[in-house]
Parts: sequence; structure tokens; C-alpha cells
Amino acid sequence: MSIFAKFTDELHRILDALEAEKALPAGLSRANITVEPPRDASHGDISTNVAMVLAKPAGTNPRTLAQIILPKITDLAMVDGGDIAGPGFINLRLTRESWLDELNIIAKFGDEYGRSILGKGKRANIEYVSANPTGPMHMGHCRGAVVGDALAGLMEFAGYEVVREYYINDAGGQVDVLARSAYHRYAEALGHDVGQLAEGLYPGDYLIPVGKLLADKFGDAYLGKDEAEWLQIFRETAVDAMMDMIRADLGLLGIKHDLFSSEAALHKEGKAEEAEKWLRSQDLVYDGILEAPKGKVIEDWEPIELPLFRSTKFGDDQDRPIKKSDGKWTYFGADMAYHHQKSHNVDVMINIWGADHAGTVKRIKSAVAALTKGQIDFDIKLVQMVKLLRNGEPVKMSKRSGSFVTLAEVVEEVGKDVVRFTMLTRKADAQMDFDFAKVIEASKDNPVFYVQYAHARICSTIRKAKEEENFVPSAEFLDQLGAEEIALIKEAANFPRIVEAAAKAYEPHRIAFYLGDIAAAYHAYWNIGNDRPEKRFILAQDEKLSSARLFLAEKIGQVIKNGLHILGVEASIKM
Repeated sequence: MSIFAKFTDELHRILDALEAEKALPAGLSRANITVEPPRDASHGDISTNVAMVLAKPAGTNPRTLAQIILPKITDLAMVDGGDIAGPGFINLRLTRESWLDELNIIAKFGDEYGRSILGKGKRANIEYVSANPTGPMHMGHCRGAVVGDALAGLMEFAGYEVVREYYINDAGGQVDVLARSAYHRYAEALGHDVGQLAEGLYPGDYLIPVGKLLADKFGDAYLGKDEAEWLQIFRETAVDAMMDMIRADLGLLGIKHDLFSSEAALHKEGKAEEAEKWLRSQDLVYDGILEAPKGKVIEDWEPIELPLFRSTKFGDDQDRPIKKSDGKWTYFGADMAYHHQKSHNVDVMINIWGADHAGTVKRIKSAVAALTKGQIDFDIKLVQMVKLLRNGEPVKMSKRSGSFVTLAEVVEEVGKDVVRFTMLTRKADAQMDFDFAKVIEASKDNPVFYVQYAHARICSTIRKAKEEENFVPSAEFLDQLGAEEIALIKEAANFPRIVEAAAKAYEPHRIAFYLGDIAAAYHAYWNIGNDRPEKRFILAQDEKLSSARLFLAEKIGQVIKNGLHILGVEASIKM
């Protein structure tokens, strides 16, 4: 149990005792009580808002309640003192021994340090990437892929059972375009001059192998035939080939989904009709007239009765059609059925979407709220596009894709770990520049390098100590450590708390930010030794202190390794 979790347990025991003494009313909600480091380190090690949260429902004021709670907290063996600040915050200093104990806890749990039981017994479905199966992955897909996969890793580390899902959008008109584009390459593969690619078809060399596959499979059986004879067959074959390509592209990033769901299969199996039937039984779908478009006059617009979902009941600005006038399902209707299908066996559903889908967030959230009667925790994380640069200049397009730089090309140039970590150095909904020159720069301004270098520097220091001085990391002499070393332990001890906070918010970038902080703290401590030789990790004349500092370094490295593991990034041992 980490130091913050241990203190939180002690705090709740104190509150239980106060309730038993009738000093606090029983049954007060403690949900909003926080235990965290104060923003200003000079205020202590831990700050809690417990008195401010409980005072009003307890019928008192925060400072009065804080004065009751504080003496009981300062009686704890792990607490060295405390005071009341502002309107009622309780700030505390922890004993030196409690921080040294935390270092031993890191050693005890190793790769498991920071794991949480937050999601114990809960099943989470995370749907991410879900690009149309019409071509290779590009960098827009890449960012959502990394955010989704890192979030899955984070939630597993926080105790959830996670299902990684890819929703294949293989039922729309874009798949017909793919089939026609593949037909063009099919005719080429058979040696026929079919001229220029027709306008609107997909360019790029990636469909040449698909055309050859079709030629090998069917010969000239469909050459010159009516589209109706080959369109469905070519759709299915081309989609399968594209999904093989997409899986291979994602594999370059270390991404593997547990489940691939097909929109076409959803319609074929009647899942949309099942969802509509259930919604009608709940009076959530009705036949009505869609409102005329607002803000402009459309001369040929006619009021048509359509099945409408009552999304206004759930915060939307108008009810939404689930079918078109020709009876085909709208994208919203199909999406609603898809969410209805997958909501049955999960406690949490999270979608990672491109920012261009922002306009549909409210309506699908309202639909899921209706379909699950509010019993499923459902969230959508929007991911902004990535602007590719090289030394500040926009990167030219790719011949392979015909219109964009592919994920595979980027990974080949800079490596999986650089791509994954860089995608998490900003919040998902913030714009991002990816400069090929900067992401491989060996400097402290490059967060990928800075974090991996911290781990590699620790490994190098420990190797050097063993080879040159025969010193090894040891917890036996931790009492030798001073204030600067304790400050490093405090940074490491934040890790379990950050994991839980990031998992609750569904924000894996918080782990990357934290890794930047702990790497900076380690490098700063290392640099002290440049000016003050007595602060170096390896002191030939002092084996005990050296062993204690090496133990500290080793545990900082363990925390960095655990954080990188969550993000799917390797912890470098040499650089």
C-alpha cells in the first residue's frame, strides 16, 4: 500500500472514530475528500480538504472541524506535524522514516508498484482507431491509436478488465469506392490498360497488391462484367486485405485489439432492428417529422415522416432520425445499435474519436444513456489531428498512400517508442505538431529522450558501481540519505496516486507528464553532483552511502519503468 493510500486509510479510521464519539454525524458522504501533496511544497507533504468537505453537512464550519481532526491526525506515527491553512485545509508533514519505508515498498512490489484496485471487478470496453478500411493508417489515426492503447494499459494497471475494440466501418459508400478502386487495380494486374484512375477513386500504390490478389483469385472472370456481379465480392475481399494492412500498421506501434466488430455484420444480424424495437418499447423512438434545417432555406426540402430518437430528453437540441427516407439506417442509427449491442457485458465504455466527430458526441451520449438507462459509465475522448513537420516545414505527401504520410513510414523513421510517447506529451484534445527533427533530438527539450535517458542513466550508474567499485544497491543503509534524496522519494511516491487520478479521468497523458516530472527531478539531483562531488551516487570512500543512493536510483528507475510500461514504451537501459 502506497504512502498516500496508507494515510487515506488512517484518515477514514479517524473519521469513523469521530462518528462513534458523536463528534461527527454518521453517514456523511466522503466521496469528495482528497489527499494529495500541496501545490506549494513548503506547506508540507500532504494536504487534505476533509474539514471543508464535511463541515457543512456536519453543521459546523471548516476551521472548527479541522481543529477537532488535526490532533488525531498528528498522533499518527507517520505524521511529524501539521497545521490548518486558509479556510480549513489541513497540511501535514510526514516523518523521514515513512518516506524511507515507501522506498522499501517500491522495492517489495517492483513491477507491480503503483497498481490499483480502482477497477477491480469492472469490465471496460475501449474502442479506438476504427478508421474506415479504405487504406493504410496515417498520423491522424496514429494519435487516436496511441491514446486508446495507452488508456487501455492504464486502466488494466488500475485493476480493470479491458477489452480493446476496433469497429470496422464497412457498411458505407466509402467501401463501394474501395471496391471500385480495387477493380481498377484488378484490371491493371490482368494486363489491361484501363487509363487514368477515375475521379473519386482512391489513389496510392497500396491497392496494387489488392488488385493482384483479386486477379490471382478470380482470373478474368469479372473483367468487363457489370458492377452488380462483382461489387459485393470485391468489397469483402478488399476490406479483408485493408484490415490485414491496418493490423500490420498497428502492430508496428505494438497495438493489438482483442475484438474487431463489423458494421456490415451488425446490419446483417439485425442488431439495428433489435435496438429500434427496444427503444420503441420504451417510447424513446417515434415516427415524426424532422425539423427543417436551421439558418438556410432549401427549396426542395419536404417534410418527411421518419423514425426519430427522443434525444432531446437527454440534452440534445433536437430529436434525431435513425433511418433515412429510403429506409436505410443513418450513421447515428447504426452507431446507436452498435453501442446497444456492446453495452450488455461491460461497466465502462470509452470511445476514442477524431475531433471531426465532435458534433455527434452529444447525440450518441444521449442514446447510450437511454439504451443503458444510465447504468453504464460512457465517455468519448476527442483527439486532435497531428501536423507533420521536418525542421519546422510541412512534410510532403506519401506516394504509397497517394494523399498522406503513413503511420508505417513515420514508425520506420523514428521508431515505435518515440511515436507512442510523443503522442502523449499533450492532452488528446490539444493540437499537436510532430517534427521529425525534434522528436529524435537528444536534449532535455525532447520529453521522449529525457525520460528514457533518465532510466538509461540509472542503469549505467548501477553497472558502473558494480564493475568499478563492487558496490551494489542496498536498503541496509537508507538512514544515510539526506533531504535531497528524500525529495526524490517523495516524487516517486506520487506515482500510485497519479495512476488512479489518470484512470478516473481516462487521461493517459497524465502518466507521460508525471514521467517528465520524475525524470527532471532525477536529472536535477544528478546535476548537483557535478558541483558538489559529495552528492554523487558513487563515492569510492563511502560504500554505505553509495549503496543507499544506488538503491534510491534503482527504485526511481523502477517507477519510470512502470510508467513507461503503462504507455507501451520500452525503458531504455543504454543510450
